[in-house]
Amino acid sequence: MGAQKPLVIIAGLGEGLGSGLADFFIGKGYQVIGLNRSAISPSSKSWSEYLLDLSDEGQVQKTVNAVVKNHGVPDVLIHNTQQLMIEDFESTTADQFEACWRSMTLSAFLLAQSFLPEMKDKGGTINGCTMIVTGATASIRGGAKFAAFSSAKFALRGLVQSLARSYQKQGVHIAHVLLDGIIDTESSRQLHQLDTERMIQPEAIAEMYWQLANQPKSAWVHELDIRPSVENF
Repeated sequence: MGAQKPLVIIAGLGEGLGSGLADFFIGKGYQVIGLNRSAISPSSKSWSEYLLDLSDEGQVQKTVNAVVKNHGVPDVLIHNTQQLMIEDFESTTADQFEACWRSMTLSAFLLAQSFLPEMKDKGGTINGCTMIVTGATASIRGGAKFAAFSSAKFALRGLVQSLARSYQKQGVHIAHVLLDGIIDTESSRQLHQLDTERMIQPEAIAEMYWQLANQPKSAWVHELDIRPSVENF
């Protein structure tokens, strides 16, 4: 019997970046499991999938227990959930504000609390284990009409910084990736009408995530910002 494949869990494995990450890691010999609210089309999926509400503590713990029992402890955990909200501040409801926080920040907290105690036991391997969290321009700059989205992304970045300091000595590499630009997907092309050279290619992002997951312990990157060469910053 051959060696067991390394395992990557992707929370928010949807069309676009999520599936791009899955395909890239599969190509590198990983087993991939997606944690999603709704199923991806079977014709486009080559990974296992668990359906749950990632902001529900009971569902997260039950699913994590099942994943660890059936597949083992992940080598890489990617938090990629998104709930974009663009709304005038005076029109933003408390429910909308909370929904952004629950989708992106609370879900990361619950996944980290469930998986990291398991992952630190594998931290003694050569490169340790890795948790990567997807951020955005809104993680560091609050634009008009982004009160709900940006506040959740700011909080998410702060959570990741705290986790990185808490777990690095236990061999768990935790990194925040700031995506400053539009990801090239079919839906984003239709919405933004941009040339592809002005967009970030999902496979290019996936390569950066894979590199983060394979960095030696002597040179860990804890925050990385990615943007097209034509993007102003």
